[in-house]
Amino acid sequence: MSYPPLGAEEIATRLAEVAAEAGVRVLFAVESGSRAWGFASPDSDWDIRFVYAAPLADYLTVRPRRDVIEQPVDARGIDLAGWDVRKALQLLLASNPALIEWLQSPITYADDGAFRPAVAELAATHASRRALAHHYRSIARTHWERDLARTDTVKLKRYFYVLRAVAALAWVARTDALPPIRLADLIAGVDLPADVRADLDDLLALKAGLSELGTGARRPALDRFISATLDAIDPADLDDRAAHRAAFEAEADVLLRRVLGAA
Repeated sequence: MSYPPLGAEEIATRLAEVAAEAGVRVLFAVESGSRAWGFASPDSDWDIRFVYAAPLADYLTVRPRRDVIEQPVDARGIDLAGWDVRKALQLLLASNPALIEWLQSPITYADDGAFRPAVAELAATHASRRALAHHYRSIARTHWERDLARTDTVKLKRYFYVLRAVAALAWVARTDALPPIRLADLIAGVDLPADVRADLDDLLALKAGLSELGTGARRPALDRFISATLDAIDPADLDDRAAHRAAFEAEADVLLRRVLGAA
């Protein structure tokens, strides 16, 4: 299904409606998925992800409370999903890759100007490189084995999903900086053999000129790079930042209280 073009204002308006219905305030909202990664298709929906805060009184209860907001994809292709601030910070303590990617999305629909940079600083200082590497290695291996490795003719767009995860894995293994969300930025920070770069540039050029890449023959240079990177990097060798845990929790608590007005 193809969706009509949408402007940021339309998405921001829908987001504001959902927040008002739920009685919450949005701390930040961004695009996730293929549009943020840099290789969307005409049939890509709008993956809007956000973190929100409810009034303080909502947290001062013994009753269980829902900590997510989810809306089904509408006719315009808007897919909205949000996490309560406490849930988001709990997931940050687990070095949740999805949240860390949201922080770096190049497409922003709402931002209070304070929460997102504070969380980004916490993530940069304390997030476990080991946890991130485990995630990206698992994603890359799953897509590789399911979508590419077992057939001679493949959906060429699947290479982007695998290469993005492999490049993020390589990034985490070589630097303390958090991996960027866009494929182009990831690739720019990874040393690629000339034949791999040529194949990737070819796919990107094809993608730029077509609404959908379609299927094609496997790319041996890309296959070798993917396989070699997955074999070479063991997440267990990377820092899990366990020594940071107490400071991480304390700083997250301070941020939570500040957001809720309970500091």
